[in-house]
Amino acid sequence: MFVTPAQNWPTADSEDHERFMRAALSEAEAARAAGEVPVGAVVRFEDRVIAAAHNQREQLHDPTAHAEMIAITQAAEALGSWRLEGCVLYVTLEPCPMCAGAILQARLPVVVYGATDPKAGAVESLFQLLDDRRLNHRCRTLGGVLAQPCGEILTRFFRQQRELGKK
Repeated sequence: MFVTPAQNWPTADSEDHERFMRAALSEAEAARAAGEVPVGAVVRFEDRVIAAAHNQREQLHDPTAHAEMIAITQAAEALGSWRLEGCVLYVTLEPCPMCAGAILQARLPVVVYGATDPKAGAVESLFQLLDDRRLNHRCRTLGGVLAQPCGEILTRFFRQQRELGKK
């Protein structure tokens, strides 16, 4: 499990993290059912989900329509502020550089993710953007929460895509 230091670490225990990650996994399943790369995200404020989203790049023909980006936008609308201080983002896959940038811009204090992304991960795999001391904001991260089911849904999806001859 990968953990970075920062302020505002939530007092949630592992059962809480798993409960919210299961909500993100439900979103990932919705993405899979829609033919999208199965990544899901939820934003937690206090003890409730205020935003839930999944990848919609194919549906929206939008390369920025990642689960995290959509969930961050929904959460900002729900709170009436672009500053998501006091929120926690749960996402089934380690955020990419684009999403990490949005996380930092939204001032999210905490990100919890499931599977690592060795090809595009910006938390621990390729980059460590969320804990880069050169930036004006950092956030705490916790990786590996329900990593197995988060990784398995992606593995199954891409195996099926290859069998269908898709890239």
